[in-house]
Amino acid sequence: MDVVFTGLVIEWRGPSPFHFVAVPEEQAADIREVAATATYGWGVVPVEADIGGTVFTTSLFPKDGGYLLPLKKAVRTARGLLAGDDVTVRMTVRLQG
Repeated sequence: MDVVFTGLVIEWRGPSPFHFVAVPEEQAADIREVAATATYGWGVVPVEADIGGTVFTTSLFPKDGGYLLPLKKAVRTARGLLAGDDVTVRMTVRLQG
């Protein structure tokens, strides 16, 4: 399942900071429809994402009925991303087969 969306880079400050992009509701609803065939536990959904030509694998985190896409430091550094930046994400949900 392929998904494209634009969202803001957000920073969560916990014991160690994390950066995410929230998946918009329309795309999150589509992902929820296939999540049971994709998740490997805890509700996380494995994906391959592409931001500006930087491709990486990760898992979406479920949050308040939606999903957050974690942004690895290597991705943020390669794309020069900071909290508050708008990014366009091309993402493939990796369905279990």
